[in-house]
Amino acid sequence: MMKAVIYCRVSTTKQTQETSLERQEAELIEMAKIYRFDVVQVIHDQESGYHLDRPGIIEMLDLIKEQNIDVLLIQDETRLGRGNAKIALLHCLFKEGIKVYSISHQGELELSESDSMVLNIVSMVEEYQRKLHNLKIKRGMKRAVDKGYRPELNLKDHGNIQGRDRKEMPIDEIVRLRKNNLTFAEIAATLRGFGYDVSKATVHRRYQEYVKQE
Repeated sequence: MMKAVIYCRVSTTKQTQETSLERQEAELIEMAKIYRFDVVQVIHDQESGYHLDRPGIIEMLDLIKEQNIDVLLIQDETRLGRGNAKIALLHCLFKEGIKVYSISHQGELELSESDSMVLNIVSMVEEYQRKLHNLKIKRGMKRAVDKGYRPELNLKDHGNIQGRDRKEMPIDEIVRLRKNNLTFAEIAATLRGFGYDVSKATVHRRYQEYVKQE
């Protein structure tokens, strides 16, 4: 049985909107019964659809991750969001493999031609960003290795018992790469390529701490 979350939204906190939330919930529960979905949770939001920062949306996205949700049930696509917020949320849902069912479509959501086009463009841009990110990592790694960086000498799981764990910050390598004129972004990208979970800001902060100590 597929696991589902029901999401209901109205745009204001006026008491008159409570009836709309109750109606949405009742109709979506009935739809879940028809399709034999296992409803894990019903979520209510009383927020503008143009905003992403909604308590219910955050709760919904957490549930999708934590409980392996298969389906999201909504009254119509405007309940999920409006404008850019709707596109962003649909993109997140489709990336997670979530099926969206709506009352208005009496089944799986059918996107308009314009929405489908925008989502395709967003996916293409994201793919190119990923490729550029990987190219940047490769460039940084090549520059670092060319300048003498040998990560295998600093990792325990590469034969050096006295070496550092992957999650630790290799400050000595940061200093050495910085002296070789790599930018903080390039240093961070290089270290991530070798398995260290670091950001540009963290690399910069650790380097400044080193400079102050010296």
